[in-house]
Amino acid sequence: MTKICCIGAGYVGGPTMAMIAKKCPNIQVTVVDINEKRIAAWQSDDLPIYEPGLDEVVKEALGRNLFFSTEVDQGIIDADIVFVSVNTPTKTFGEGAGCASDLQYWELCARRIKEVSTSDKIIVEKSTLPVRTAEAMERVLHSGQSTVHFEVLSNPEFLAEGTAVADLENPDRVLIGGHETPSGQKALQTLVEIYSNWIPRERILTANVWSAELSKLTANAFLAQRVSSINAISALCEATEADVSEVAHAIGTDSRIGPKFLKASIGFGGSCFKKDILNLVYLCESYGLQEPADYWRQVVTMNEYQEMRFVRNMLHSMFNTIAGKRIAIFGFAFKADTGDTRESPAIKVCRELAAERASVVVSDPKAIENAKIELAEELEQMEFEEDPYAAANGAHAVAILTDWKEYKELDYQRVYDSMAKPAFIFDGRNMLDHQALFDIGFEVYSIGKGRKTHLK
Repeated sequence: MTKICCIGAGYVGGPTMAMIAKKCPNIQVTVVDINEKRIAAWQSDDLPIYEPGLDEVVKEALGRNLFFSTEVDQGIIDADIVFVSVNTPTKTFGEGAGCASDLQYWELCARRIKEVSTSDKIIVEKSTLPVRTAEAMERVLHSGQSTVHFEVLSNPEFLAEGTAVADLENPDRVLIGGHETPSGQKALQTLVEIYSNWIPRERILTANVWSAELSKLTANAFLAQRVSSINAISALCEATEADVSEVAHAIGTDSRIGPKFLKASIGFGGSCFKKDILNLVYLCESYGLQEPADYWRQVVTMNEYQEMRFVRNMLHSMFNTIAGKRIAIFGFAFKADTGDTRESPAIKVCRELAAERASVVVSDPKAIENAKIELAEELEQMEFEEDPYAAANGAHAVAILTDWKEYKELDYQRVYDSMAKPAFIFDGRNMLDHQALFDIGFEVYSIGKGRKTHLK
């Protein structure tokens, strides 16, 4: 029986390995992590991450051929294939701080694999890594006197949080990069055959290692660029009385452009977009490519501008003062159907509102505990209330920051009746019926659509 070990039981490692175990009952899959609490959670009814459908996938394979363990060394020793899915955050110190990937966890992992391995292994990069990281990994793995051979592959993930299970079960593509050597191609085909258990062969793309590594950064950069592009246009729409939704629809019907990622909003968030773009910026600068670096950095700058523009719009709309006013935040996760708050636009919005001395109450169906962590320094000015009706009670304004479907289905007459007047609503996701809200009596502000106001 082929044995797989995945180092890292986070957002990527856990769901990916659960799907492989479900689809490949003849393969033993063990996910290892030094975080005892996280490993215990994966074996419980309360998984450490929320993803629709993930419970069912884990339960189908758990104890059959899917295992979670803190025995990292034993997992590595037993495995034929080792997936590396550890955190690669942006560096906060030294050279490249603020842009480059912090690879200390990745290198510690590589050194551990080398130290304990007693047989040849295929090592699969699952973490998002800078291009040519595999070369550095191979140098670490093959240093010293060890006779063990390691073949390194790049297999970047293209999961979207909130749809990770569907993305794993029916992906647009799986990308595997391997060296163009006999041993590299043999290792590559081994991984191709595993994915072929449920993914059509034509959707399994193969490339050299460097192309695979760079493709992940490039995909995220292009997606984020589309968000920043339509958000830049949203500001112009508000200034000219154009409607950004109509503009987005008009250009999205062009087959060369397409409709996806053209929804104006408060901005993008999540663990990948900002981190990967800044990584791309650092790579460009490292190779002396300053103009490409500046180009990609502007995508992040535009996103930060959109967050601040939203806050300024709230402040100016509410008579240039929000001190002491209760503001209900509907949604703190960076997107619907996940509890993940990493780089969520809501973080910046809440901090800026707190700086203006507002009384902020945060509501979210899945992200309240993570919100408390993100806003640890502002807790004195924050309330946390899962029930959106309770959050809005007595509020001067409601701000929609996450596109949870629950917020579309609320009784907004009830919300309006409980609020201070005039009652403001700021739709940072353009997901509500703005005319209906205006008819109820709200002062309505949205992204790229102008405002609907009863005030003269």
